[in-house]
Amino acid sequence: MNVTTAMPAVPRPAPELIEAFRGASTSIISDNLARLPGAVGLRPFHKGGPLVGVAVTVRTRPGDNLAIHMALELVGPGDVIVVDGGGDESRALIGEIMLNIAKYRGAAGYVIDGAVRDAGALAESDFPIYARAAIHRGPYKSGPGEINVPVSIGGSVITPGDIVVGDEDGVVAFPQAIAPSLLEAVRAQIKREADILLSIREGRYQGSYGKS
Repeated sequence: MNVTTAMPAVPRPAPELIEAFRGASTSIISDNLARLPGAVGLRPFHKGGPLVGVAVTVRTRPGDNLAIHMALELVGPGDVIVVDGGGDESRALIGEIMLNIAKYRGAAGYVIDGAVRDAGALAESDFPIYARAAIHRGPYKSGPGEINVPVSIGGSVITPGDIVVGDEDGVVAFPQAIAPSLLEAVRAQIKREADILLSIREGRYQGSYGKS
């Protein structure tokens, strides 16, 4: 069956803008997005380390990874392969081989609303992978699918070119257009929370966190 591609490449912001979010936690980013966006139900399967990059999106039927293989032909440095697999956990959409294909093409990671396999190998890698579950059953490879269209990941809509950030708490994504103002707000909150932590250690805390 057919796999269609809405656009062969996604727009990318300046690399320094993307990298500026590397030290920001998803919880603080989420706070400054009115606590609305953010994929629910996904967890990291890799050894550790943050995910930061630009979304290349894939929508596929549950349990089928043909469209993911085709998307891997398009990815470049800093791309995050974001897969809407319908939340299905009955078949794995990627495993160790597809991890390595993405890694050696310079991709930044995977976000999969579905399952993975080879969990032991994934857990030994520092290549970021977020998914719902692990299962030994492999995927179909017959399609259909779509590449670089808006997708729903754990209840959160992610559009091609969105900036994607992941850490131990999960994954959040946001449009490039709001990234500069969001970064300013995130940095302000990081400073504010650092001041609160310092006040706690110094015995000066007076309940300001509950009012923020």
